[in-house]
Amino acid sequence: MVDHGTGQHSNVALRKTPLFGLHEELGARMVPFAGYLMPVQYPHGIIAEHNHTRSAASFFDVSHMGQVAIRGKSPAEAIERMVPGDIRSLPAGRVRYTQLTNDTGGIIDDLMVTNVGDYLFLVVNASRRDVDLACLRRGLDGYEDGYEIEELDRALFALQGPQASRVIARFAPGAEDLPFMAAAPFVVDGIPLAVTRCGYTGEDGFEITVPAASAESLARAFLAEQEVKPAGLGARDTLRLEAGLCLYGNDIDETTTPIEAGLAWSIGRRRREEGGFPGAKKILAQLSAGPLRKFVGILPEGRVAARAPAEIQTEAGNIIGKVTSGGFGATIGGPVAMGYVESAYAAPGTSIAVIVRDKPIAARIAALPFVPHNYHKS
Repeated sequence: MVDHGTGQHSNVALRKTPLFGLHEELGARMVPFAGYLMPVQYPHGIIAEHNHTRSAASFFDVSHMGQVAIRGKSPAEAIERMVPGDIRSLPAGRVRYTQLTNDTGGIIDDLMVTNVGDYLFLVVNASRRDVDLACLRRGLDGYEDGYEIEELDRALFALQGPQASRVIARFAPGAEDLPFMAAAPFVVDGIPLAVTRCGYTGEDGFEITVPAASAESLARAFLAEQEVKPAGLGARDTLRLEAGLCLYGNDIDETTTPIEAGLAWSIGRRRREEGGFPGAKKILAQLSAGPLRKFVGILPEGRVAARAPAEIQTEAGNIIGKVTSGGFGATIGGPVAMGYVESAYAAPGTSIAVIVRDKPIAARIAALPFVPHNYHKS
């Protein structure tokens, strides 16, 4: 799944997810994140959590994400006025990644849209929840058929890793057979929930939405399974970085277009031909002619990590872009980064330099993802 805020916060009171007490019980280090107190890591540490996700199954609390239902006569047709994704062709029980865009083609937020059948279910980034809701209301205001937008009081978990399907089959038999980017309702111990086969780690896995009042009992049940350990936002970030997945507020924002960000795959043929979404003129022009800058992977030499907003230079010292995300890739065994460079320098293998503490570090452009995706294939 797509994520999750910038980590920035103000002096307003921080919110807590329904699992706050459980996180404290498990010894999590809690930090402010997108208006919430969230676990960044547990006692075994970020690298151990990262490696466990790659080899077994990790449980992530992502209840800070916004969960929204849109109801009306033709919600898919209505929301297509706000996103470039093809939502009208989305079958019931399937999920699509798309973006809310502004009039200049910038990304207001990226989100997941599920066709539940009689309504659309959206998962949006925590830091953009209020912005997104206002955008949705403006887009649907005055629509002739009338629409209802409801923010749902639900928890959201992610069970990620190669053994996640084995675990979930014990709770919701049949969920292990879901195709990638498919969703279905289940009842576990009398608790109604919905399971989606997706995630934000590059591994096979599931996201589970459940009534907030039932969240802790279900979380404890998952964590009691021998394959499962808790993981926090630290590992979630290193996993998505190795998987080449964008983080809103770092890699994409209202100044970046889906084409610059390498998200052209999320815009279907019909939407390319018809347009009709905010920023379509610029986005479709970039699809045709190519953008002036591109989102790329970066592999620094040595062991020094390049983090945002480090400058990216040519070997001759000319500035060609900046790093937007970076850190240590535990699976790679070294530093990895992502960022934007002028398109002329975006080819994999291109030699560059990243400026870390005022010193140039040799690096090269790399194809994304750094670690192959292990999504379930039907």
